[in-house]
Amino acid sequence: MAQQIKVIRGMHDILPVDMDAWYQVEDSWRTLAEAYGYRQIRTPIMEKTALFKRSIGEVTDIVEKEMYSFDDLGGDNLSLRPEGTASVVRAGIENGLLVNQQQRLWYSGPMFRRERPQKGRYRQFYQLGAETFGMPGADIEAELIFMASRFWKLLGLGNIELQLNTLGTAETRLKYKDLLVSYLRGHMDELDGDSLRRLESNPLRILDSKNPDMQGLIEAAPQLRDHLDQQSSDHFAELLEILDFNAVAYHINPRLVRGLDYYSHTVFEFVTTSLGAQGTVCAGGRYDSLVEQLGGKPSHAAGFAMGIERLVLMLQDQQKVTTQTETDIYFVMAGANSSMHGQKLAEMLRNELPGIQLVAHSGGGSFKSQMKKADKSGASIALILGETEIQNSTVNIKFLRQDLQQLEIEQSQLVEQIKTLLKTKV
Repeated sequence: MAQQIKVIRGMHDILPVDMDAWYQVEDSWRTLAEAYGYRQIRTPIMEKTALFKRSIGEVTDIVEKEMYSFDDLGGDNLSLRPEGTASVVRAGIENGLLVNQQQRLWYSGPMFRRERPQKGRYRQFYQLGAETFGMPGADIEAELIFMASRFWKLLGLGNIELQLNTLGTAETRLKYKDLLVSYLRGHMDELDGDSLRRLESNPLRILDSKNPDMQGLIEAAPQLRDHLDQQSSDHFAELLEILDFNAVAYHINPRLVRGLDYYSHTVFEFVTTSLGAQGTVCAGGRYDSLVEQLGGKPSHAAGFAMGIERLVLMLQDQQKVTTQTETDIYFVMAGANSSMHGQKLAEMLRNELPGIQLVAHSGGGSFKSQMKKADKSGASIALILGETEIQNSTVNIKFLRQDLQQLEIEQSQLVEQIKTLLKTKV
């Protein structure tokens, strides 16, 4: 026997039993995004590695440790995309979408990071995202927060908290970095290896450390919010005013810095305690410098991304999954030539009533075994076609979920009869 080949570690199969939850997330997101005036954009899953090094930052875990990168036969160094924002910005610049224009865009698709697999975290994972361009005010950040908040309500999910922080301008952060580095140098013996490496290149990322041994040191560090310039303070205050006016609950988390270098001003996360350590279900903020950083003309930008797997887990854990697909009819065919005649009737029903879901039995088997499959399918009715029905040009209708008498009707009346019985579907 040949050796079994299993899925790559950190990758996962999405099985039919889980698809109702996936459809619920994806369909609800598309409906919501389009209701807010966002248009879909699709980008390749593979980009030049330089795109992510320039956007995410070379001294980040994603670029240093987690990207799937390789040289192709043409000599280009390519990477599977670890996140969606950089690709959307690249596409916007390349296709002239961002010059003197406002854009509201959304995307979905697979991303790739070689992280340690955990609950809700995979090496190939799926994200939904929204990106906006050309709007400098706090109002568009509030809109993104409103949209995400409405998404949780649309899915029926609870136990999700909004956390906010501001990173100020690039100039503000440069001054703050000097203050932070001075503080951290006074505690060199408490820094772990990653923090020592980041001390000069990206000290703000130290505040994002999940190392429990460093949490006391991080809590005592100077807070960026106490060293903001007036513009940054006013921008953040405007956002809070909008959220307060709309009764949106939030928690200001001064240690929220996000793991990507391109953020400025507002950053936010929606977090939950329902998923253990992997508590972030949506994250985003403003990134005004990224478009110029990637070769475009300066453009204000803000957006967010959310992981589908984590939302699916929450839907399942909170028992909020709604059935997306239900079998209406199971066609039982027993006897000589029944399959040929039955398939013709099944196709006729599909032509005339495209809204129904009909499973036509295949593979033979006794009448009893087919009826067991009909019941297991969840169908509300079974159509039964045997040799007698073929000779009489009739078909039997058996009700599987109601205590009603079986019907025998002319095949010519089948469409109208099914219309009556399944009127909500046709």
